[in-house]
Formats: sequence, C-alpha cells, structure tokens
Amino acid sequence: MGALNLKIENKIAILEFDTPDSKVNVLNTSTMRELSEILDRLKSTPEEEAQALVITSLKDGIFIAGADIKEIENITSVEEARDKAEKGKAILRDLSGLKIVTVAAINGACLGGGLELALACKYRVASFSERVKIGLPEVKLGVIPGFGGTQRLPRLVGLSRALTMILTGQIISGKNALRYKLLDRLFPEVNLVHDSIEFARGLALGTEKVNRKKKKKLFQFFLEDTLPGRAILFRQARKNVLKKTKGFYPAPLKAIAVIKRTSGGALNDRGFSLESEAFSELAITETSKNLIKVFYLLEEYKKLDWVGSGVKPRSLRKCGIIGAGVMGGGIAQLLSFNNIPTRLKDINYDALKIALKTAAGLFKYAVKKKKIKASEADHKFGLISPTLTYKGIENSDLIIEAVVEDLKIKKSVFRELSAVTSPETVLATNTSSIPIREIASATDKPERVVGIHFFNPVHRMPLIEIIRSDKTSDEALATAIKFARRIRKTVIVVKDVTGFLINRILLSYLNEAGALVEEGMKIERVDRIALGFGMPMGPMELIDEIGIDVGYKVAKILEGAYGPRMKVSSALTKVKEKGLLGKKTKRGFYIHKGKKKKKPNSEIYKITGGAVKRRISDEEALKRMIYSMVNEAARCLGEGVVVRPDTVDIGMIMGTGFPPFRAGLLRYADSIGVDNIVKDLENFEKRLKTERLRPCEYLVRKAGEKEKFYR
Repeated sequence: MGALNLKIENKIAILEFDTPDSKVNVLNTSTMRELSEILDRLKSTPEEEAQALVITSLKDGIFIAGADIKEIENITSVEEARDKAEKGKAILRDLSGLKIVTVAAINGACLGGGLELALACKYRVASFSERVKIGLPEVKLGVIPGFGGTQRLPRLVGLSRALTMILTGQIISGKNALRYKLLDRLFPEVNLVHDSIEFARGLALGTEKVNRKKKKKLFQFFLEDTLPGRAILFRQARKNVLKKTKGFYPAPLKAIAVIKRTSGGALNDRGFSLESEAFSELAITETSKNLIKVFYLLEEYKKLDWVGSGVKPRSLRKCGIIGAGVMGGGIAQLLSFNNIPTRLKDINYDALKIALKTAAGLFKYAVKKKKIKASEADHKFGLISPTLTYKGIENSDLIIEAVVEDLKIKKSVFRELSAVTSPETVLATNTSSIPIREIASATDKPERVVGIHFFNPVHRMPLIEIIRSDKTSDEALATAIKFARRIRKTVIVVKDVTGFLINRILLSYLNEAGALVEEGMKIERVDRIALGFGMPMGPMELIDEIGIDVGYKVAKILEGAYGPRMKVSSALTKVKEKGLLGKKTKRGFYIHKGKKKKKPNSEIYKITGGAVKRRISDEEALKRMIYSMVNEAARCLGEGVVVRPDTVDIGMIMGTGFPPFRAGLLRYADSIGVDNIVKDLENFEKRLKTERLRPCEYLVRKAGEKEKFYR
C-alpha cells in the first residue's frame, strides 16, 4: 500500500497523504515517486473531469512533517544532495505547473518539505486548530530548504517575513499565516476537507476570489522593493545572524546569499539551481550531521518512558509553590502561562510582591513579542494567587519548594508540608545540589518526594532535571515527568547524588576557569576562548550572572561531598569574601554598567594575586575547561547517575547551552578520542600537581580498551 491515494469526486481531484505504519507523513524517495506518477496522471486528465486538486492528509494533526530526515542524514556527497534537491524541485514544479486549481488543505503540522509542497500549490487553506504549525525549520538541521522554499516563500509573504522564517526556522500559527497572506482561508477543523473542496470548486468556477494584496508602509516598500533597501535588509539580516550564531552555523548565511542573489524578480531556473547548490554544500557538513543527531535526541526525549507504561501519574489540576524568590516567581509564571492554577506562598508580603512583579514582567514581555494577546496574559496572570499561609496550598496535586539553598530551611518547609497536605500530594524540591533523600527525611512519606530542578531563567531554559531518590515512588516520578512535559520542558531523570548531573559537570568547568584566572589569565581571554568554542557565554560572565555567592554556596556543597578534586577555586573564594557578588551588585569578575555593557574588573587580579605564573596557550585553557566536564561526565556514568551518554549530551545542550553543532559533550569527546583526552589530563595533572585534573577510572578504562562513549 502506498502513501498517497487519489480520487476524483464531482470534478474535484482529492489527493490524500497517509504514510503507512507512521504517525506522520514525510516526503521520502518513495513518496515523491508516487507523487510524480499521480501528477503525470493529472496532467493527462481532461479538465472537464478534474477542475481542481485538493491535497490533504489522513493523519490526525499532521499535514506533512517535512522531508525524510534519515535520507538527509545519509547523504554522503555533494552530487547526491544536489540530485535529491533537483528531483524534488522537478516534481514540485510539475505540481505548480498544473493548469487546474490546486489547493493544499493543511490540517496540522506543515513543515519543511511539507510547506514547500504547499507553496507549490496555487492556494493554501488550513483549519482554525492550534495544531496547525507552519514553517521552514531546515536551518535547525544545518541545511536550507531544498525544494524551492527560498524562492517561493519571499514572493508570497514578502522578503522581510520570509527572511525571518527561513533564517530562524520560525514556526507560525494558522492565524498568523493567514495574516501574512501565506494562507488564503481558515476553516473549522471538523469541516476542513469539505470546505476546502467547495473553496476549490468556487475558484475553478470563478465564484470565489482571493485577494493577496498587502498594504506596505513606505519604509517596508523601500526595504523590499528597491535595490538600496534590499541591500540594507540583507546587510542587517547577516549582522543579526552573525550576532546570534557567532558564525558557527553556515546554513542561515547560505540562505541569505541565495535569497539575496535571487530576489526582486520572477521565479526562474537560476534561483532554483542556486538553492540546490547551497543545499548540497550544507547537507554533507559535520554541522548538519551533528544537528540531525541532536534533533533525534530531542524527539526521543520528548516521549522517553522513564518509569514504565503501567504507572499512572497524578492529575495536575493545581500546583503550589513555596518560596517567592526569583525562581519561585519565574516558576509561578511558567505554570500559569501553561494554564495551571498556582498558589504561591512566602512568609512576607515584600517577597510575594517581588515574585508577582517578576511574573507580570514576563507576561508583558510575552505580549510584546506577540506570543499571546494582552487579554490572555491577564487571564493567565490571574491563575497565580499569593498567600502567607498554607491555606489553598494543602489541596494542591503537586507542590514545588523553591526556598534558599539551605538544608535546615528546606527540611523545615517539608516538615510543615507533610503535616498539612494529603499523603498523595507529590512534594518536589527545586534544590540545585542537596541530595533529595536528606530533604525527604523530614516528611512522613519520603516516597512522595522528588527533585524537580529548574534552570535559570525558568521561562527560557528548556531543561528540567528530575531527581529520584532511593525512596521516591514510581507514581511521584511519573507525576513529576508529566508535569515537566506539560509545561513544555525536556526531561532527564538522574540518580540522587550531590549536585545531580548538570551542576556537577558545569561546576567543574567554572572551577577550572577560575583556576585559569588564578594562574594569571585575563578574565576576558578565558571567556573569549570559551566563546570561540561555541559556548553561549564565557564562564566568568556566567559566574557573574549566577551570582558569585550562589555559585560559591553550591560549589562548597560539592566540595564537601567530593573532596579535594572539587575544591572551590580560590579565585571564587577570595572574590566572594570581598563582597563582589556579580551582576546583581554590578561588580564581580566584570563591572556591569548596563543591561549589556560590561568591562573586566581589574580589582580581581589584586584580590586573587593573579600575576602571570606561566604562559598558558589558548589550546591548553580550552582543553582544561572542556576536558574537566568530560571527566566529570564520565564519573557520573561510572557511578550510574545516568546510564546513557546521550542523557549527558541532551542535558548539557538544553541545560547549559553546550553548542548543539558539536552534537553534545560526549559526542565531542568521541570526536577527539577518549585516549587523547586521558593523555592530556594526565599531563595537566602531573604539571599542575592537582587532583582536580586526574582522569577518572571510568575514563581511563575506556581509553585503555579503545572504547568510545557512543558505540
């Protein structure tokens, strides 16, 4: 049975996509061959038999999810990539060349090649459903659209809008697609196919008209329709891309080059050819192959079963939050944004006031960015109710503690929660380093206690680290996972050890950066080296962002648990003792003058005694910082904190911003060679006489057996 079915009813041809044994429709070699054969049949079908073609999908909530990523992943040569792109274009040119009316009836996700197919139709309609998601996300896989998307989209929605969609991989709703003239109509979901057929019939008979004229403001006309304006637009687009990607991702830059050379005229073969050429060059790059690996990981971890299918999580009708600090306010906003009624408790009005102000500011920003309407923001904000008592908390299904990182205070909170809540209520702690079992010991039922570790800023960081103690029940764990996914976070589940997974690895990196400063390296140079590797922020700036006092407290907890190898950098200790706390006090390793203005704090070198002790190359500094993370990640695998290397990689990418184009920390380690990393660490340990850089037993064993992290 094929993936496509064509039928003709009352002079309207209906082409249904329904890939067998799959939840989604994709455009692969087989599907495109079927499509080509059907188009050949339609070319020879008399117009009196088929006046219009409606393309739809039998998959629930899915039109076409895109081209088959496995086929892109398996491309090994420029010639093969170009051949695939050209064949796909030829088939879609046949579709666009049909003399009859063609309508794409979009019932859900319409992405990548799926949108390129829809763009090849003369008209596009969709349902009002929120499941309609439209976009060209190819840059997220390290390539550009290969079936004509860079050529057709700008001519339909305008140059500015097309650049935004293509360069960022932006996914838009059906309502916005209608506003941008990408869609011609929206219909009720239940009647989509029927209404699309009648719309196509009306177009064929001339009783239905479509108006795609857009009113352009003078400045928009200048930017999109004049040579000097387009020059400015492309120059700014390139500047924005380089600012965001630091030049590590070639696909957006290639897309700009292709669109720039082909804009301002009608569709032509030269434009399509240039697109194929750029696609073929990108498809074989290591960046694309790595981004595809990350894509697969993300898709797997969205639905990975950590507990077992027989375990039923609690329903989540209402949540409570204890602690109205920065994290508490951010968590409350995130929950209410996702339509979860939330009771927020603290011990004084000032704290509650600050938390509510934080939440209100985040909603205001979401409105400004047009993620939600002002009326929606008001409704969602109203789902947060503040309190100074446990009244209204006790009937929550899940309660998250977000008080200061102090075991005594946390245990006191959990003791109180144990007394006022139902035994079935799941109690979670947002601790970043304290073992869950120690906090849970203060409760009557430690099996209902779980760690739900958010990363700051809560509304932006996509990871939640869920920690299961040796007492945590399957139901509590399942409830925590269900909760995290409901608020649209990626989940990793880790063993209950001090610092868990991500902070153990991250603190090793930050500590090593501090040691480099202590040895006389300039603060900005340490950061520049890390940025040159692809980290989103330099380690010294990151310490300032976290708060030097906060980082120091967590680092001391890890030092207490793991001994000399986790000894807190004296640079961090001395700076903290001087009362320099980072960005929040305007002074830390940097002097912070404004939102984005900063300069290195020369006072640091006096405090740390950081006179240059010896010359350190950029290569050595980078290896010490990155290999410290690899070493700690290997320890975590050896201890069973996690059992799979890809859990480390997805956690580091989503929790710390480790560069996705490197496919993850341990994928990167494999590319270097575990034996080479061990050799370098042994040299560093010997030269610097520090246990900090001694390769762990797990890493040494892997090197000795010539093993990789990934088999």
